[in-house]
Parts: sequence; C-alpha cells; structure tokens
Amino acid sequence: MQAKKDIADWLDEHQLRFTRMSDKIWDNPELQFVEFKASKLQADFLAAEGFRITWDLGGISTAFVAEWGSGKPVIAFAGEYDALPGLSQKDQSAPEPISQGEAGHGCGHNLLGTGCLAAAVAFKAWLQVGGHAGTVRYYGCPAEEGGSGKVFMGRAGAFENLDATFNWHPWYINSAMKGSLLSVNRYYFRFKGRTAHAAADPHSGRSALDALELMNIGVNYLREHVTDDVRLHYAILSGGLAPNVVPDYAESYYYVRAIEPDNLEDVSQRVIRIARGAAMMTDTEVEVVYKSGSTRVLSNEVLADLQFDVMSALGGIDFTAAEQAYAAEINENFGDANFNTLVERYGVDPAAAARPLIGEVLPSADKGYVSPGSSDMGDMSWYAPCSMLQTATWASRAAAHSWGVVATGRTSIGHKGMMYAAKVMAIAAAELALSPALLERARQEFEKAIARTHYVCPIPPDVGPPQHEHPLR
Repeated sequence: MQAKKDIADWLDEHQLRFTRMSDKIWDNPELQFVEFKASKLQADFLAAEGFRITWDLGGISTAFVAEWGSGKPVIAFAGEYDALPGLSQKDQSAPEPISQGEAGHGCGHNLLGTGCLAAAVAFKAWLQVGGHAGTVRYYGCPAEEGGSGKVFMGRAGAFENLDATFNWHPWYINSAMKGSLLSVNRYYFRFKGRTAHAAADPHSGRSALDALELMNIGVNYLREHVTDDVRLHYAILSGGLAPNVVPDYAESYYYVRAIEPDNLEDVSQRVIRIARGAAMMTDTEVEVVYKSGSTRVLSNEVLADLQFDVMSALGGIDFTAAEQAYAAEINENFGDANFNTLVERYGVDPAAAARPLIGEVLPSADKGYVSPGSSDMGDMSWYAPCSMLQTATWASRAAAHSWGVVATGRTSIGHKGMMYAAKVMAIAAAELALSPALLERARQEFEKAIARTHYVCPIPPDVGPPQHEHPLR
C-alpha cells in the first residue's frame, strides 16, 4: 500500500486530538436531531483545518458537510454522533449509570463520527502534502438512531457527485462488511377514545388502551404469516395513568423491517390495517403517523476487498492484558451469542473466540448475509459506491445498544478501534486516488446494482425532520 506509512504515521502523531474529541462527545451524549455540542465541536475543528462548512443539510440544524480540495475523485466519510436514550453508563466494567435514565453512547457513535472525521483530515493531509488532486467531504450526520437523518440529507441533494463513500461502525471484530441491513419503516399509532370511571361508569368509556393492546395482539399473530426476514417490534409510549380511569389516549411506536422495499411496504400496510381494525373493534379512532424509514445497505465488494487488504497490511489491533481483563469483567454480564457467530459464521477457533477482545483481522464472512438491524447508511449507499467497516471497540460478548458498549467507548479499547478504523478508511481513500482503475471497478459494480434495483426515497415528500434551532451557531 503506497499510502500506508504516511497516513498511519500522521494519525499516530495526531491521535490525542481525536481521542479527546471522542471523549468529549461521550461526556455529552445528545439524542437525535439535537446533537448541538457534537456537531459544533466537529464543524469548528474542521473549519480550523481549512474545510469549507455548509450547515442545515436536509433542513436539519445539526447536519453539515465539510469539504476540502477540488476535482476528482470526490471521497466522502460519513460520521454520526447521536446517542441512545436510557443508556447512561460510567466508564467501568460493571453496570452503573452516570445519571439514571439519561442518554449514553450505546452504539459507539462518539467513536464512529470522530473516526470518520479523523480519516477525512488524514486523507486531506495526504492529498495536500503529496500534491494529489481530489476532494474530501466529511458529512456530520445526525439522528441515525431512528431518525433517518441521512435520508433527509440525501433527499435534499447532499450526496450528489460522490465517487466513493466510507463509513465504519464500532463492533466486537475487525472486518470489512459485504452483507446488508434491513430496510425499515417507523410509525406512531395514536388511539383516541372516551374516558370514563372504570368502575362506576365503564359502559360510557371507549378505551384507547384496549385498542392499542388489540393491535399488538393482531401484529403478534401476523408474525406467523410474513417472510423470515421481517422483524416487527414496538414500544408502548402511553396507555393511561390510573387503572380506575378508562384511558382516552394510548400510543405505540413501531418498527417494521424487511429486506426489500416492496415487501416492507406490504407488511407495513398490513400492520396499519390491523391498527384500523383494532380501532373499529373498540369504537375508537387511530391516527397513523409515519416517522422515518431507511433502505437496505448496498455494499460495494470492490471497496470491501480494498479495506480488507489495508487491514491485512496493517495487521490487527493489539490489546493489552489489562484491556483484556477489563473486557472479561464486562463479558460476565452477557451471554454467548457473539461467540456462536464468531465460530459458526467467521470460522474463528473456539479458543480464540473465547477471548474478551478479538483483535485480529477477520475475512468478510457476511457476503449475502442480511443483518436484522437497520441504518440510514443504507440510503447513502445508493448514491455512490460505499463500504462499511467494522472494528473492535467493545468486549466480545457485549450486546449492541447496551451499557457494555458505553463502558468501553471512553477507554483505550474504544480509542484503539477508532484510530484503527481511521487508518483503514484514509489509506483506502488514498489508494482510490492513486488508482483510477480501482475506482472505476467500484463504480461499475455500483452501476450494475442500481440498474437491477432503482432507489426510491422511503420517506414521503410531505414528511420532514423535526425542527430545532441550533443554539451554538
């Protein structure tokens, strides 16, 4: 790899700048669409590095793009910085929130966004010193966790004219992803009835909670009659406050997932019909509110192979005995699901898979595999060739979206995985700049894929993102 040493050395030299940024975002977790501190921190940093900043992409006050350079290729790095609700956790190996019920970085987005930013700045430095042509874009993307920020950004034209996109995700292994993620629709179902005294006057009431529960029962029966890829999950947001009062309002929040958009739409409409049937049965009304959605990921195998080659040349991540011991304490709180995945899908030796931290490079074992999760990176992947990287930043048994992920996000474990990801993405970008033929191969693969299946934005034109004035700009 011609660019390997210069970029790796630069990132090693500047590591403290990026780990401090990541820790600051970890210290100040912000939920979707209100990532004011994180977005301002990153935009100010990039402006000081000579990037041109454009805010309010897709009508979102915390979305921005930072651009440097000119000409081809135009290489993008897509960062994220939103946290998850209710996952506050100290940077320790036992579960204990910093503040009960508050947010925490249970998907490692403090690392994800900063790692992509570090890659963009390192790639820019390499272009600048070497006198290479090219344009670097870093996208500050809000609301990945259920808000579909990138979908709104793409709908507004933010991802036009890209030649390649890199993204990575904190994980428990090092691998270049060749699989996909599910498409998803998200809905609020709001039932309205008539209140009454539940004991003295029950016949006068029309229970919104009854309607909501009947809907949930209907959806649970639906699970038997959908394809294997479909996932249906919900949370009850409101169902009344006192058992002796017939509730006149109840609300649920649903995720409907499937691989292909056509199947997703079919199942979504069936769920909506179940909701309307539940309202009819209870003599209530239901309002269906579409919140957001995203499309399955279109992984580019040429770029994935490139990132695997870069990882193989760099070698894996060396974790210390102290880091392994810390992760082992976290693992005691979780089951063996990741162990089975390592052994069965990746072919890792059981003894190696039993380690608390998995630092070696694993080949892409997920070609054709569709993860049951979802991400708005899927929608960005339909604008240009895209590769999503995974690197080890948390304990080998820790579940995604859990306190166990937060617990390593501010430690040397998370920092090592983040800087490793930055090196891989920046070196891969440099290789594309040095090899137009390689970039053309990635483009040809992408063109064939979108010729087979045309992208359609999943969010209706009349649905927009929540509006929040950015108080720090």
